[in-house]
Amino acid sequence: MIRKLFCKPYKHDYIRKHSKSASTYHYQPLDSLSRMSRLMEKPTEYVLCNALSSCAKTTNWHFGVQIHSYIIRSGYEDNLFLSTALVDFYAKCCCIVDASKIFRAMKVHDQVSWTSLIVGFSANKLGREAFLLFKEMLGTRIRPNCFTLTSVVNACVGENGVADCCPSLHVHVIKGGFDRSNFVISSLVDCYASCGRIDDAVLLFNETSEKDTVIYNTMISGYCQNLYSEDALKLFVEMRGENMSPTDHTVSSILSACSRLAVLVEGKQVHSLVVKMGFENVFVDSALIDMYSKGGDIDEARRVLDQTSQTNTVLLTSMIMGYAQCGRSLEALEFFDYLLTEQKLIPDQVCFSAVLTACSHAGFIDKGEEYFNKMRTDYGLSPDIDQYTCLIDLYARNGDLRKARDLMEEMPYDPSCIIWSSILSACKNYGDVELGKEAAYQLIKMEQCNAAPYLTLAHIYARKGLWNEVSEVRSLMQQRVKGKSAWSWV
Repeated sequence: MIRKLFCKPYKHDYIRKHSKSASTYHYQPLDSLSRMSRLMEKPTEYVLCNALSSCAKTTNWHFGVQIHSYIIRSGYEDNLFLSTALVDFYAKCCCIVDASKIFRAMKVHDQVSWTSLIVGFSANKLGREAFLLFKEMLGTRIRPNCFTLTSVVNACVGENGVADCCPSLHVHVIKGGFDRSNFVISSLVDCYASCGRIDDAVLLFNETSEKDTVIYNTMISGYCQNLYSEDALKLFVEMRGENMSPTDHTVSSILSACSRLAVLVEGKQVHSLVVKMGFENVFVDSALIDMYSKGGDIDEARRVLDQTSQTNTVLLTSMIMGYAQCGRSLEALEFFDYLLTEQKLIPDQVCFSAVLTACSHAGFIDKGEEYFNKMRTDYGLSPDIDQYTCLIDLYARNGDLRKARDLMEEMPYDPSCIIWSSILSACKNYGDVELGKEAAYQLIKMEQCNAAPYLTLAHIYARKGLWNEVSEVRSLMQQRVKGKSAWSWV
């Protein structure tokens, strides 16, 4: 039985074939199990548990399923540790339904089994299910530990999470006495920042008496995520003053902050830190290219690209977009054509967005249409809303409002705020009253309290001498738009 289950996959090196990225350490439990099977020895529960853990870490579904089959045949189904290992295995192999079934079939649960399924829901982007399971756990005698709380808080982050649950989870953190754990506090800071409650994140950060590298990095990322770029830079300087080391993710965030603030000097200082600390990955390099491009030093951005040991579509797209943003659209298109012919680049939709942006900034209508059609004909890509937006903007900038309007009607998406804004701006430049009126009222429906479409439409009417219409638009704006206090970071 054991030989039949385990020898064949091992003989054909199935484990290593499907686990190339795993370390040798992860292979050892599977090797031990296969060795026992060859010697016709019955594996112990400990060996089976370790083997399942190894399958989970290497996402080796086929071998894990065979172990599960052996567990059933051997009468180990009621073993708490093996059942928990099975929950973890199936969850990490994206079989969350199977993980849930095993969990529900268990007669006894402990902290680890509850946490394993919560982590599984979180990893599979099922935040609400993770939160509901946590609530169910609170109705039992088993109390959550710091790992449980961190897992459920992390599940609340992201588009599939339940961000409104963060305050209630914060309460459980305090009640459970975990408010001194930076591990848990960092996850709460991240959760608050991710759902836009940056003031709560800052308050929690400031109340933490002993801050470590993790919580500093989390708060800096939270600032950057919410576009508080100056605050992120100040906190980064404070962190360095405490002799704490940033992660590559933090450095990428700070470089993005430098890009938004257009502070090239500070960006160069961060670049020197990147070199000193040996950070070299696609995210840091991409952030460097973006920082130099937005700072107006496109030649330095190109040097960063040329010095990277490995390039991919993300880096190359950043470079193309950099050329476009710096007004060097022709170089962007030449670089793209070079990559297609010489480097055999297979562009994705984001890459085509960068190319179409370059065409739009330079007014190359024929080139824009050629690249837009190439997406389908040469690469089998269906244009999404971003590529349609770029081509519509290209038509609008060059005064071809009829083509822009026709493409809006043809595309399988509802026009976005960006598209209507582009149309309205073009109508202002080229004096199209009817389309300008339609674009303005579409924008007003989307953002009723935004003054920009009212003012632009009034300007269009005024250029045509339609003063009654100007008065009506201004009156409507006064009724709906509340004045806001201005501010500046300068």
